[in-house]
Amino acid sequence: MTHPDTAAPELDGSASALDLAPTPLDVLRDVFGYDSFRGDQQDIIETVAGGNDALVLMPTGGGKSLCYQIPALVRQGTGVVISPLIALMQDQVDALEALGVRAGFLNSTQDADQRRQVEQAYRSGELDLLYLAPERLGVESTARLLDQGTIALFAIDEAHCVSQWGHDFRPDYLRLGALAERWPGVPRIALTATATQHTREEIAERLGLVQARHFVASFDRPNITYRVAPKDSPFKQLLNLLRTEHEGDAGIVYCLSRASVEKTAQQLTEQGIRALPYHAGLPAQVRAANQATFLREDGVVMVATIAFGMGIDKPDVRFVAHLDLPKSVEGYYQETGRAGRDGLPSTAWLAYGLADVVQQRKMIAESEGDLAHRRRLSSHLDAMLALCETVECRRAQLLRYFGQEHPGACGACDTCQNPPEAWDGTVAAQKLLSAVFRLDRERNQRFGVGHVVDILRGKATPKITQWSHDELTVFGVGEDLSDGEWRSVARQLLAQGLLEVDSNHGTLLLTEDSGEVLGRRREVRMRRDPAPAAGARRQARPGGAKAEAVALSDADQEVFERLRAWRAAAAKEQGVPAYVVFHDATLRTVATERPGDLDALSGISGVGQAKLERYGEGILGALHSPE
Repeated sequence: MTHPDTAAPELDGSASALDLAPTPLDVLRDVFGYDSFRGDQQDIIETVAGGNDALVLMPTGGGKSLCYQIPALVRQGTGVVISPLIALMQDQVDALEALGVRAGFLNSTQDADQRRQVEQAYRSGELDLLYLAPERLGVESTARLLDQGTIALFAIDEAHCVSQWGHDFRPDYLRLGALAERWPGVPRIALTATATQHTREEIAERLGLVQARHFVASFDRPNITYRVAPKDSPFKQLLNLLRTEHEGDAGIVYCLSRASVEKTAQQLTEQGIRALPYHAGLPAQVRAANQATFLREDGVVMVATIAFGMGIDKPDVRFVAHLDLPKSVEGYYQETGRAGRDGLPSTAWLAYGLADVVQQRKMIAESEGDLAHRRRLSSHLDAMLALCETVECRRAQLLRYFGQEHPGACGACDTCQNPPEAWDGTVAAQKLLSAVFRLDRERNQRFGVGHVVDILRGKATPKITQWSHDELTVFGVGEDLSDGEWRSVARQLLAQGLLEVDSNHGTLLLTEDSGEVLGRRREVRMRRDPAPAAGARRQARPGGAKAEAVALSDADQEVFERLRAWRAAAAKEQGVPAYVVFHDATLRTVATERPGDLDALSGISGVGQAKLERYGEGILGALHSPE
């Protein structure tokens, strides 16, 4: 399977089952169980299999791994995969071995004997794929080891880690540009799930792939429904989402701080939802155990900081929720992309409020780095705020950020399903900015958003009367809007750069552009948040995944659940994640088509030769067993 001039491993990884010179399509069908390539996969695979370099931008769930796994299986030698994900290498290898692929890894989790076994397998040409962390590749002894075998290709996964201004930056990735110098005849493929034009150029330059073929797939994830909710008791909002739409589903909840992660995980647990925390402050063994539980068991909710998620291959994550505003569109896209890798309907939900904007602006002002760096962070935040505040289709705006266009309203985001109202907020903006201007003279005091809103609403609170702010000309001029509406006005003025926040005290301040509004030289358009749509929306997601994937009949659902129970038992017996046995999408097809024998089962997408031999009788037994 690996070498055109040698015997390929059979289904158990030992003897030949394919032709001596398998084509990429042979490998796709016989090993992975799929009948056809998707998008640019075939072109990418043929480019690398032919010995040429490639830079691949493809969304999570788009099939990036096949773009280097298949060339490694048709070229002579071992494909060397550079991945920053030490904690996930075992699961990645388990998944490949379940397909009959000979795979191994070298990292710090192994003892000396385990490393020696993998090294010997590599030297002997008995590995199809070898996973290494970038830190290990920088060690000379590892380079000497690679020289003792035949390298089919280098795959640089999560290539955005080379970007020095990215939140996943890994310094060791900067050394990977030297791969072509030491092994000049070995093709290289760099892959990432998200990158703007600027980041793509940075990847190409730092990895020496400027002359490589660049493949940019569509960033659209049509099975994901994008929703942004005004933040109002965010935990209650999250709990409602889980109970009405994602009861029993696996999902990820992102929080900004470690304290918030632990508090939210505890609150969910108290509500009967199995939730686990994950952040960099937890002991390594706790993080590893929680991650393993999330990957290997059904229906677990992981509450985490952004330290969790890169490279997570779990296909049945049904929702990703953000309780705090992401710092950039890139981060948001990458994090939400961990939902619905199997192509089935999933939700990306974000609770967003005024405090988020204030907090992020303050963090940027206090961040390390020069003025240019802070401006770059501000531009990233501005783009994220624009996505939150848009009255247009969110999917269209998201794709536009990555330089792609969407043909029209997607029907699968909140602004399409429940359109917000755009209104002329110029007068409201003038009132709020006037209040801030008058308070700015009280420079020794701290007056936050709540105080400004109380003034506009004409509330004679003790603090207002103490400072005689009930005597200001703007006192009571905003009774036409509610407290929440005024907070939305303030939030949108911050998002549009017409207000800023004092990083020391959290006080609202005017900007250079504020005068344009106060001087009646600039109109301010705003978004009025619509009332939440009544009832759960789990079953109806226009424009989402394929119609046949949305719902099963009651009878098929019963069969599907029986198959999931069989899969869970098989996975537990083998000590691997359930998705290594079969994806949900494959089980759903089995539940609906109900194949009667192994030959019929072999025609189901996702059932390759190795899985047919290993699991075929078991899945047919579960399928046709009495209830």
